Amino acid sequence: MDLNLNRADYLQVGVTSQKTMKLLPASKHRATQKVVVGDHDGIVMCFGMKKGEAVTVFKTLPGQKIARLELGGALNTPQEKIFIAAGSEIRGFTKRGKQFLSFETNLTESIKAMHISGSDLFLSASYIYNHYCDCKDQHYYLSGDKINDVICLPVERLLREVPVLACQDRVLRVLQGSDVTYEIEVPGPPTVLALHNGNGGDSGEDLLFGTSDGKLGLIQITTSKPIHKWEIRNEKKRGGILCVDSFDIVGDGVKDLLVGRDDGMVEVYSFDNANEPVLRFDHTLSESVTSIQGGCVGKDGYDEIVVSTYSGWITGLTTEPVHKESGPGEELKFNQEMQNKISSLRSELEQLQYKVLQEREKYQQSSQSSKAKSAVPSFSVNDKFTLNKDDASYSLILEVQTAIDNVLIQSDVPIDLLDVDKNSAVVSFSSCDSESNDNFLLATYRCQANTTRLELKIRSIEGQYGTLQAYVTPRIQPKTCQVRQYHIKPLSLHQRTHFIDHDRPMNTLTLTGQFSFSELHSWVVFCMPEVPEKPPAGECVTFYFQNTFLDTQLESTYRKGEGVFKSDNISTISILKDVLSKEATKRKINLNISYEINEVSVKHTLKLIHPKLEYQLLLAKKVQLIDALKELQVHEGNTNFLIPEYRCILEEADHLQEEYKKQPAHLERLYGMITDLFIDKFKFKGTNVKTKVPLLLEILDSYDQNALIAFFDAA
Repeated sequence: MDLNLNRADYLQVGVTSQKTMKLLPASKHRATQKVVVGDHDGIVMCFGMKKGEAVTVFKTLPGQKIARLELGGALNTPQEKIFIAAGSEIRGFTKRGKQFLSFETNLTESIKAMHISGSDLFLSASYIYNHYCDCKDQHYYLSGDKINDVICLPVERLLREVPVLACQDRVLRVLQGSDVTYEIEVPGPPTVLALHNGNGGDSGEDLLFGTSDGKLGLIQITTSKPIHKWEIRNEKKRGGILCVDSFDIVGDGVKDLLVGRDDGMVEVYSFDNANEPVLRFDHTLSESVTSIQGGCVGKDGYDEIVVSTYSGWITGLTTEPVHKESGPGEELKFNQEMQNKISSLRSELEQLQYKVLQEREKYQQSSQSSKAKSAVPSFSVNDKFTLNKDDASYSLILEVQTAIDNVLIQSDVPIDLLDVDKNSAVVSFSSCDSESNDNFLLATYRCQANTTRLELKIRSIEGQYGTLQAYVTPRIQPKTCQVRQYHIKPLSLHQRTHFIDHDRPMNTLTLTGQFSFSELHSWVVFCMPEVPEKPPAGECVTFYFQNTFLDTQLESTYRKGEGVFKSDNISTISILKDVLSKEATKRKINLNISYEINEVSVKHTLKLIHPKLEYQLLLAKKVQLIDALKELQVHEGNTNFLIPEYRCILEEADHLQEEYKKQPAHLERLYGMITDLFIDKFKFKGTNVKTKVPLLLEILDSYDQNALIAFFDAA
């Protein structure tokens, strides 16, 4: 059966964080449920729907920003007590809005994630996990990287506590007490955890995870090891996953999987006979989906998916049909209802217009008085700057609670802006004088009306590092702007990985000197993305990285007084040598630098570049032929006289041109990498070969892999 859901917007609260909206349990099967939501103004609001209108059950006073909202209660009873996390405090409310708990955890960091199971409270701040029972501290764990979510397998089914932490370093950590039982590597940084079917599935051990790069998976957490059940790769390049829920929206007796993403996509997956998920429905909203729940809100007997969005909209996707089959009497009643609704909306609109006029006058008077303080309106910006493994580019996502007027992008390092299909903004570039004022890029994106979310794609060059700045101006009066800064790191295209191939030919850079473990860690943070700001626990640490553009790798191992960096790409070692010696000089630290260069690694890197270079050269050649072939086609009236290869180029012309347009300067990038490799190879031998670069470029223009390797060997 097809799934048809109709959208209904219920109301708008303030800006919301991830997992801050829940549906209270229904009094009887398929009866309407109350919605409870917490926002950045610190307000907890509970409402229900009556005759198409939102009716407030309770609303608390403003306070600290609410980071999480969970439902709890005694085990094996309806979970209808409301718990919120705000700052370092946990507060509890009954379903009528009476506060019964205020628990100050005294954590040094704000609470980011929370899970409740009976009288057990599982909390995590950025790096700290705490377990409380009846508000008494039980267990504690300090994570090596940021904790994004926390959950506990169902105690009532397993009769043991199994907390699981979702950590930024692409690892799920399974705990027992204050210790890690084992770690599970997942394909991306996990952002959300949920119990399969809401209860851990058949075994009670099944755990769903969603990642910031849009992947979804199911793992069984047994006592000794994890069992990977299934995984959905993000083939359609959709947004990161922020929330999941289990609910039978299809109505076949099997719970479906509801997924909310940060690009506004809502998805429903059903399960086939082999228990594999199959996409049944998707719907796009204009902003990120922060919470998702299945239930019944709008009308008795009609199931729906309820979501909250970043700017605070509570929206339903309901099975209730828009146009009902009805007799003449029903139609009259329906028309009367519609008339009443229209007149109430008109009067509400008039009241709002009057209120706006009053506030505008008040603002004018206060801003013109001599004692006036600067009344700059504040607004929230939700931003995300992440490296995409698939195309070695950075995604910059900017989301504002109100419509965006324009975004100015400024960079003091050379970067390319790539095309994004979803982006409808008009971009204009300003000329830059990079020598006098360090501006390599100035671009303005002018957004269409009602655009609250803008996605940009950027590609950087390794070895060139600095800052990218985004000036965000929304459509509010008076005009105001927020600046966001993003660091482009020296090895910006490297991504953390769990393991590397130790059989590759490696070059080694060794640093020794009078530096502390935390000093060297701060240099590694400066050079590489995805390294936690806090120095890891222990005396020694090893990180593995992979270059997303070339697939070369890097291993960094360091302790107090010594750092060893190994890579199969000489250019990576060269960049590290230059940057680390510069950082040490800034801090007046004397460094002893030694290196071992493996000649075989150069040929190995060239072989890795070869398929990419060959593909780009062929693509450029095909694109150059398209216009001439089209002219021939018009002249001759058909393409029968052309050889199959040329006919194929004409058939794929649009696709080829689109791909070529999506990857500007791709060929120049590859040429640049080969040139750097050539210069770096001889730099370590103490030879300057910059005069031979024109010769190298000639060889690249008439590219042949063997001729290129021979040139590298002979130079």
